[in-house]
Amino acid sequence: MHIEQVSWTDSAGWQGIDGPASAANLVIYFGTRSALENGARFEELRRSFPGAHLLGCSTGGQIANEDISDEDIAAVALRFDATTLRLACETVPSPEKSRACGQTIGRTLAAPDLAGIFILSDGLNVNGSELVAGIIDAIGRNIPVTGGLAGDGAQFHETLVGGDCPPRGHLVAAVGFYGKAIRIGHGSAGGWDQFGPRRRITKSVANVLYELDGKPALDLYERYLGEEDAKRLPGAALLFPLRIQDPDNESSDVVRTVLAVDRDARSMTFAGDMPLGWVGQLMRGNFDRLATGAGDAARQAAVPADSENGQLAILVSCIGRRLLMGQHIVDEIEAAGNELGPDVVRLGFYSYGEISPHSASGVCQLHNQTMTVTTLAEVAA
Repeated sequence: MHIEQVSWTDSAGWQGIDGPASAANLVIYFGTRSALENGARFEELRRSFPGAHLLGCSTGGQIANEDISDEDIAAVALRFDATTLRLACETVPSPEKSRACGQTIGRTLAAPDLAGIFILSDGLNVNGSELVAGIIDAIGRNIPVTGGLAGDGAQFHETLVGGDCPPRGHLVAAVGFYGKAIRIGHGSAGGWDQFGPRRRITKSVANVLYELDGKPALDLYERYLGEEDAKRLPGAALLFPLRIQDPDNESSDVVRTVLAVDRDARSMTFAGDMPLGWVGQLMRGNFDRLATGAGDAARQAAVPADSENGQLAILVSCIGRRLLMGQHIVDEIEAAGNELGPDVVRLGFYSYGEISPHSASGVCQLHNQTMTVTTLAEVAA
């Protein structure tokens, strides 16, 4: 596998592109909504990499090795020597269609030699947990699925995804990797601290939470946030995610983050399902523990090194982690890099949700407020 790092800035244009004869067969790119929304950057990539699948999304910040940027586009051009690729795209008109969308993508990519899937999804109009469940319906639980939900910084206005097309809203795109040569590692960890009492979800519909312990969910958040931060919802809630768990299954715990609030209904819309009867507990961050969590995710994702082939790590971290950590956010990138080693190329973005197998159950799930790491390497067939 050959890896070529590529970037774009408004002042310098594209850097790292060797011309239209590039033999790359997959380009992964991440950028701000403003940089991607007119489609010009996509068309430039298409001219430069005519034989490649182009997969990318808008973000809450881009990661390129040890750097984090808000204006640039960060990308890699990959050439696989013994791995086959297939790309699938589906439009999701509403969150209620998320599971059906996942099933369609899963059926499109399913094959006996499917080794793994990397997926990018609209971050505001898709129920991420239902999307993942639909894919698993089609391909089974043993194929790793990783990726994330596109971001829009702290704006929550619109997110964009491109899969061999200019990035747009309401789109889900995924690439499947096939054959015996590809090696895919994955890891996911948080590092948040729990606080306050555990509360049972007593009223919810899909990913909309209405009541905890019989009381309006939004009331709980506003009480903890205080008057000023409550005015900044849903963004302020990113600093206080909710850990939920099936009380009958200790390995089921996942973290959920808020996408929207309805002040009239006193409800909150989360990135994934909020199952009735599960228990929830508020969480808050500690810089050191969050950075340690990023290192744990990278350690889980490690695959055997091959000196003759490149190795790529795709880091997907939650926008909530970035907002909380501020300038300390470089600590989690460094922690992941220390575990991965200097020879592993890093690309990534800050997301509205992360997709990876659960570290305990091994079943792919939507996560929030985590760092997830996907490693790609190719070995001699």
